[in-house]
Parts: sequence; structure tokens; C-alpha cells
Amino acid sequence: MRLRTCSVPLLLLLLSACATIEPSPGEPVAPSPRLANLHRAALYPWTDDGQCVVREASNEWPLLAERCFHALDRDRVRFRDVTGKCAVAYVDAAAPAAPAVIALCIFAAPEIVVGAVIVISAVAVAAAIQEGIDAYQRHASRERAKLRTQPTPAEEPLANQTPKPKGSPTGDIFPVPDSNPRHPECEAIPVPRASKDAPHNECADKFPPNRYPGMDVRVGGIRFDALQVGVRVLWEIKTHQFDKYNAFVQDMEIKKELKQIQKERAIALACRYDFAVGVSTQEHKKALLEADSSLNVVVTGCTR
Repeated sequence: MRLRTCSVPLLLLLLSACATIEPSPGEPVAPSPRLANLHRAALYPWTDDGQCVVREASNEWPLLAERCFHALDRDRVRFRDVTGKCAVAYVDAAAPAAPAVIALCIFAAPEIVVGAVIVISAVAVAAAIQEGIDAYQRHASRERAKLRTQPTPAEEPLANQTPKPKGSPTGDIFPVPDSNPRHPECEAIPVPRASKDAPHNECADKFPPNRYPGMDVRVGGIRFDALQVGVRVLWEIKTHQFDKYNAFVQDMEIKKELKQIQKERAIALACRYDFAVGVSTQEHKKALLEADSSLNVVVTGCTR
């Protein structure tokens, strides 16, 4: 086990990691989410020597951050909500736990925001994280050497090939049922956007903010517009121009929305997620709360 000390100014700590892989000249380098996570985590101090990070490094950064936030040495880290999104999006900002939740929201952001996470003193790369980076380097070197020495097999004419089942490493010619189907009951699974409405999708990504930008999230067979970064809150986003409807259309719209929202909330709560509705205006929020005062409605200010 060994420690490597970073000698990078604090501002640059947010932009680069101490350990990097030097590719051979002319060799393409495949991006590795696991390696990127290890590099990013190497910037911060950890109370468990980085064990949690290494265990979770194959997940996306927001999920890693959420699962390992307890091991972050927060006495040596300061959080600044430079975008203002985390404080606005956290619906119970007056609660005692709000500072910790907002800090997690800032730390778990998919992208690095300069000045958002500040490390107070020099950071030694946690030994487990350095071991993980070194192990990845060794594995990558072995794989590159294997590729250089492996002979290229002669390709069999297509007419002589036997159809392979879907999912086979050698072909995808006809489909067969998945032998190990994924059960999505309460697992948050990112899926392609159902809506093609660009302003709506932009609001869903930026306001909560969304843990999976550009994606909906499916939980219990229901699509939600976003899963908020750092906390278990599922969102339904509304961006239509509710204020411009006449009273009759507004009444019809609220009745229609309530059926959808109450169904989504029931699924979210059954799966132990909180649920929030984002609307563009105060009038829209007021109308929803008059119809159901138990809803958690937040004014996003998103415009069309």
C-alpha cells in the first residue's frame, strides 16, 4: 500500500487527477468510466482509505458519490452551490438535514463544476484508489499486448455461417428471450426520453438536476422525467403555458394532471423514493395544491 501526494493547486484539483495512463504513440485509448471515476475520486480525502470508491467505481459518478458520501472526509472539504441549483431543487431546504443533502447534491453532479468542491489541504491519493488505478494500468497493458500478438482469424463466408442467437458474442441474427431479464420494480433505470419537447427535456435535466441527463428514469414500470442528483427524489416536470389557458381549460388540465401525478407518486413512494412536481409558474403550483394539498410542487421558472 502506498500513498502518492498531489502537488497541484486547489483550483486545478477539480480539473485533473494525479495519476494518468500514458498510451503508446498512435494507440487509440478507449474511454473507461471506471478509470475516470478513480481519477476523480483521487482528488478528495476519504476516511476509509478509498475502499468504498474502489468497490463502486464501475457505476456512474452520481451513484458512486451517493453510496460513498459517508466515507468522504468532509472536515477537509468545502461545498459551494455555485450554480444555485441544489439549494433550489431541494424541496425541504429548512430541514435540519438540508446542508448535508445539498452538499451531496453538489458533490454528486455528473460534471465537475469549478469552485463547487474545494479541498482545504493537500490530498494524498488514498492507497486503495491508487491500487485500483495501478491494477487498471496493468490490466490495460496486458490487453494491449494480447491484441498485438493475437492472430487475425480468417473470416468465414456469411453463407456458411450458422445463425447465432441474439446476445451471442458471435452474432445477432435472430432474437431469443433474454435468459436473465432485468427486473425494474424499484431499480431506477435510465431510458431514452419519451418526450421530444426540447424545452421540457432541458428543464428536466437542469432543474432537479437530473442524475441521468438526456434520459428519463423508469421505476416500477413508470417513466419519470428525472431522478435528482444526490437524493432519492423522482420528478415530474411540467413546462406548458398553464397561465395562458382559460379557466375551463385550466380545470380540465389539472384533472388530467392529477391522474398522472397521483399514479406516479404512488409508485415512487412504494419504492421508497420521494416525489416532486416541477411547474413553471406560481399559478400552476397554486392550482395543483388546491386540487391536492398533499403534493410537493416546486416552481422551476423554466420558460418555453
